[in-house]
Amino acid sequence: MQKSPVEIVWAWQEAANNQDSESLLELSDPNIEIVGPRGSGYGHQLLRDWLGRAGLSLETLRLFAKGNVVVVEQRGIWRSLETGEITGDRIIASRFKVENQRIIQFARYDILDIAFSESGLTLSDEVL
Repeated sequence: MQKSPVEIVWAWQEAANNQDSESLLELSDPNIEIVGPRGSGYGHQLLRDWLGRAGLSLETLRLFAKGNVVVVEQRGIWRSLETGEITGDRIIASRFKVENQRIIQFARYDILDIAFSESGLTLSDEVL
C-alpha cells in the first residue's frame, strides 16, 4: 500500500526519535542527502552516524505539505549521549523530499521561514 509523503515523514521522525536505525534506513533512499548547519552529505552511513551522535528528539508542532515536499516545525531537544542531560532546546524546522516511498532529502533549519523559502511552501500549505 502506497503511503503519502506526510505518512512517510511521520514514520521517519518516529524512527529517529526511537533511535531505530533499521527503520530509519528503510524509509531513506540509499543516497539520502542530509543538510544541516555545517553543510550537506549523502548516504546511509552518514545518516547512521548522525543518528548515533545527535542525541536529538523532535516534537512536531505544525506540518506543511505539497506534492512530495513536507516541512515540519518542531521543538528540537538535544541530550548528552553520556548523561542524558538536555544540552539544547529550541524551535527548528525540517524539510523533507520524498520520492518512491523514501526520504531522499532531509534538511534542518533554525527558522521556519527559511524552510519555506527553500521548499516553496507557505503557511497556507498547513496540514491540520
